[in-house]
Amino acid sequence: MNNPSARAIFARRSLFCLLAVSTAFFMLWLMHEALSPQVPTIVYVTLMISLGVTLPWMVGGFWNALIGLLLYQLSTEPTVAVLPREMDISDTEPLTNSTAILLCIRNETPERIERNLETMLQGLAQPGIGEHFHLYVLSDTNDPVIAVQEQSCFEAMHQRWSSRIAITYRCRTDNIGYKAGNIEDFCKRWGSQHDFALTLDVDSFMTSGSILRLVRMMQANPHLGILQGLVIGLPSTSAFTRLFQYGMRLGMRSYTMGSASWQYDCGPYWGHNAVLRLAPFIEHCEMPTLTSRDGSTRHILSHDLVEAVLMRRAGFEVRVFPQEDESWEENPPTLTEYIRRDLRWCEGNLQYIHLLTMPGLNLMSRYQLAFAIFMFLGSPAWITMLVLGTLTLSLHANAADFAQSAESLALLTCALLMWHMPKIAGALDVFLRPEERARFGGGWRFAFSLSLEMLFSILMTPIYWLNQTIFMIGLLFGKKEGWTAQARDDHTIALSDAIKQFWPHTLLGLILSGLLLVTHPAVLPYGLIYFSGLLLAIPLAVFTSQAWLGRWMISRRLLSLPEEINPPEALIARLTPPERS
Repeated sequence: MNNPSARAIFARRSLFCLLAVSTAFFMLWLMHEALSPQVPTIVYVTLMISLGVTLPWMVGGFWNALIGLLLYQLSTEPTVAVLPREMDISDTEPLTNSTAILLCIRNETPERIERNLETMLQGLAQPGIGEHFHLYVLSDTNDPVIAVQEQSCFEAMHQRWSSRIAITYRCRTDNIGYKAGNIEDFCKRWGSQHDFALTLDVDSFMTSGSILRLVRMMQANPHLGILQGLVIGLPSTSAFTRLFQYGMRLGMRSYTMGSASWQYDCGPYWGHNAVLRLAPFIEHCEMPTLTSRDGSTRHILSHDLVEAVLMRRAGFEVRVFPQEDESWEENPPTLTEYIRRDLRWCEGNLQYIHLLTMPGLNLMSRYQLAFAIFMFLGSPAWITMLVLGTLTLSLHANAADFAQSAESLALLTCALLMWHMPKIAGALDVFLRPEERARFGGGWRFAFSLSLEMLFSILMTPIYWLNQTIFMIGLLFGKKEGWTAQARDDHTIALSDAIKQFWPHTLLGLILSGLLLVTHPAVLPYGLIYFSGLLLAIPLAVFTSQAWLGRWMISRRLLSLPEEINPPEALIARLTPPERS
C-alpha cells in the first residue's frame, strides 16, 4: 500500500467538496427552474430552503457511493486507496498486546448472547492467542429476574473457559451515561490492564479471524486510535429484516469505500465491531454532558461519533477497514422495532448540535458532526416539501402555474437517483462481477430480489421521514425517547398495534392523494412515488412481520445474503448448541 501525502489527501477532500457543492447548486438550480414565477415568495423560499436541508445527506451519499463503485471496478485492491501501507499485515503476525473484549448488555436474554460468544471464543481460546484476550460482559441490567439469569449464565461460562481465556462479568443497575457510561466504568476499573478494547453490541457477531485482523492492524499502526470494521447484516428469517438489510448490504460497501478514500484518517466509529486504543481513549474521550433548558444534566445517546472526533482531536487516527470480513450484526425484526432504534439514533444525533463549536476539533470532525445532524434534519424538510408542494399545486387550476413539467420531472428523477445511489452502486458492482453475482444466487435471482427491495425502500422512505418529523416536533416540547431495550426475536405485529402507530401516516397519505386526485389526477402517479408508503404503512408493518412470508422468501432464496446461500463455518457453528465441556 502507498501512503498518500498530506497534499494528496487535501486534493481528495477538495475534489469531493467541489463535486458535492456543485451538485447541490445544480439541484437548487433545478428547483428554481421548476417552480413557476407565479408561486408565492414564501412558498418559493420555504421549498428552496427545505431542499437545501436535504442536500448534504443526499449529495454526500451520492458521491461517496459513486467513488466507491469506481474504486471497486477500477482497482484489484481498492483498500490500497484508504489504508496506509503498514496496515497491510499478515494473518500470522504475532500478537504483542492485550485486548479487552467489551460486550455491553441491558435486559437481554442471556442465552442469545451466549450463543454468539461461544463461537467467537472457540477461535480465540487457542495457544498463543487466548492469553492476549479478556472478555468483559458489562451489564446494565436493572430487571432482577434477568440479572439472576445473567449471573448464572456467565458464571457458568467463566467456569467452562477459565483455563483458556479470561472472562469477567459485572452488573451495574444505574445505567448512568448509557452505553458510554458503561464503558467508562470499565475504563476506570480495568482499562489500565489492557492496550486495546474491542467493542461489541448484543447483536454483534464477529469471527476470531476478523477480530485478529483488526487487532493486528491496530498493532501495526501506533498512530491509530480507532479502527472500525465494516459491519454487515446477519442472515435472518424475518421478512422485514431480509428486505431492509438487502439494500443496506449493497449500499454500505460502496458508500464506506468511497467515504474512506477522502475522509482517510478522520473515519467513522459506529460504536461496535471496532477496536480502540485504550490509553488515548481513557485520557481524551470522556463523554461531555449536556445541560437542558431546565438546568438538568443530560447524557449523549449517540456516543460513538463524539468519541471518534475526540480521538481525532487528540492527534490519533480514526479509520475504517471497508472490506466485508465476517463482522456481522442483527437488524430489527419488524418495522416497529426499526423505528424504535431509529428514533433513539435521531435523538442522539440531534444532540450533536451542541457540540459543533467544541474547541479543538478539526474541520473534518465538525463536518462529520454536521453531516450526522443533517441525516435526520432532512426528514422534516422532505415532509415540508411534500405537504407544501401538494397544497400549493392543488390551489392552482393549471399545474404549470406551480411548476414546469419538464424541469419538475428532471428534479424528481435526480432526487430519486441520488437518494438511492448507494444501493444502486452496490448493485452495479455485483452485476459487473460474475463472482459477486454467484455469491448472491445468480443474476436473475439477484435482479428479482433487488426489485423487491427497491419497492420496499420506496415505501419505507416516507414512513421514517414522517416518524422522525413527528418525533422532532415532540423533542421541541420536551418529549424524550431515551434508551430502551429492543425486541430482537421475530414476532408478528397485530393490526390494532399497527393502526395505533401508523394512523397519522395513513391520514397524511390520504390527504395528499385526495388533493392530487381531485385537482390534478395526472400528477398523482408522480406523487405516489414519494408518498405511497404513507398510504400503505399499516399493511406494510403487518405484512412484513408475518412468519410465513419470511419462510416463503427463504424457500425461494429471495433476498438471501451470500452467507445464507453459502454459509461460512462460523455461522453454522453459531447455530449449534453451546459447548458445555
